[in-house]
Amino acid sequence: MAKLTRRGFIAVTCAAGATRALPTLAPRMGAKRILTLVYDKSLGAMRAVERLVP
Repeated sequence: MAKLTRRGFIAVTCAAGATRALPTLAPRMGAKRILTLVYDKSLGAMRAVERLVP
């Protein structure tokens, strides 16, 4: 298992929470989802960032 720093753990936890919450909110708002891959220095890896655009 990967060793996580406190900052990495918080980032992973927030990403997991957003993954569960956003799919239920997007259809109600009528927003379009934009997925972007970014390099996260704290994790040392790429991660997906999802934005909702009205």
